Amino acid sequence: MNLNKDFSGTDLAQQTLETPLEEPARQYYFMTKCREIVKERSLEAGRELTANVTTFGCQMNAKDSEKLRGILREIGFSITDSEEADLVLYNTCTVRENANLKVYGHLGYLSNLKKKNPRMIIALCGCMMQEPDVVAKLQKSYRFVNLIFGTHNIFKFAELLYQVLEGQRIEEQMLLPKPPMIVDIWKDTDQVVEDLPADRTYSFKSGVNIMYGCNNFCTYCIVPYVRGRERSRRPEDIIREIEQLSQDGVIEVMLLGQNVNSYGKTLDEPVSFAHLLEMVEQVPGIRRIRFMTSHPKDLSDELIEVMKHSQKVCRHLHLPLQSGSSRILKRMNRRYTKEQYLDLAAKLRREIPDLSLTTDIIVGFPGETEEDFQETLDVVRQVRYDSAFTFIYSKRTGTPAAAMEDQVPEDIVKDRFQRLLALVQEISQEMSRRVEGQTLPVLVESLNDHDPSLVTGRLSNNLLVHFPGNEKLIGQMVDVHLTTCKGFYYLGEMA
Repeated sequence: MNLNKDFSGTDLAQQTLETPLEEPARQYYFMTKCREIVKERSLEAGRELTANVTTFGCQMNAKDSEKLRGILREIGFSITDSEEADLVLYNTCTVRENANLKVYGHLGYLSNLKKKNPRMIIALCGCMMQEPDVVAKLQKSYRFVNLIFGTHNIFKFAELLYQVLEGQRIEEQMLLPKPPMIVDIWKDTDQVVEDLPADRTYSFKSGVNIMYGCNNFCTYCIVPYVRGRERSRRPEDIIREIEQLSQDGVIEVMLLGQNVNSYGKTLDEPVSFAHLLEMVEQVPGIRRIRFMTSHPKDLSDELIEVMKHSQKVCRHLHLPLQSGSSRILKRMNRRYTKEQYLDLAAKLRREIPDLSLTTDIIVGFPGETEEDFQETLDVVRQVRYDSAFTFIYSKRTGTPAAAMEDQVPEDIVKDRFQRLLALVQEISQEMSRRVEGQTLPVLVESLNDHDPSLVTGRLSNNLLVHFPGNEKLIGQMVDVHLTTCKGFYYLGEMA
């Protein structure tokens, strides 16, 4: 829903907020105010002002970045891939330490750009900003940053940006000292604010937030501390958004949540995730439904039945294992055992034979012994994942695991990681060959990065396929004969 038409050119755009507007109307008011300043600056510069949004992390962050880009376009910025822009916004991740280090590295580069362009606006948001130590470091050592906000008030971006722009304007007009860094971090929220502009990466597919936050508190994970408690969107709001996306040409949706299997538990009238999938399946024009991520402890028989009989839910399930050792799983607070996970995986393979199962695995969790690691390898051999994201344990300050004393030596962790990776790749290549020689529908996503005579798309099971075609096929579903399996992708020909 675009509320801008209700505010542009009306008296409301000239009013103060003596009577606070409800969200998201308040943000459209500030988009109007920002647009006035951006228009002035564009006229002075003789060109459109540019903005760059760089995303670190998960698909939830990618979805947030689409909203942030949409707001910037609404305000009057031209979106660019270059960080040599008038506004640079980093949407950060903090799941692993390397993610933080990347951001600091980028900021070092921006500091030199800002010396050449003092009006340049540098903003930071996302999960990393929810860590008090990070914000303190930025306030001390990165004073050139203009704006810092977190995960809970992404929707306030226009309002916060107006404070930055107005502060700069007052500074220039009155020769005042440089305006202070604006920091607006919320510890938590129960608000769900949608209906903001979005600049989608793809015209034919889109992520859809169905819930926010997480209640699981796995001992290694910082997400509940930076994303807050679980809160589900009302099903009618989700369906309305998907209907609008469908009318706009979207044929594939990805339902997003930290644990989609627990969707609906916080609603006044609880709705199961399986029932939500059935509702989404009824939306005309939607041809594929994906979702991310599922927690094994909450995956119900009802969901398996819906997936089994659905014509639209994709044949791909990401089911994070994290460890194959029941002892380590207990230390991780995962709330299932190795045996329970294996039973669930066997049921999924039995009920949905063509299902692609993928997973996450952490190597080197505190206290992990060689015996524990062998248990993980055993699960990989039994389940036979189509692919797996493998990670070396990363200590995150503020999580219970970071304070555990029995951290595993780095050389041992690296050795185990390489052994796990070799096994995962061997099995993945074998599993990928299952559909060789078949003709299956492929959603074409882009021109091939390496050969412009080819296009690239995905099967329902999430495997990539490259085949001869042109850009007119992008966004279409076409039948492709899978001629050659290359291990982790296919070469094919249109049927």
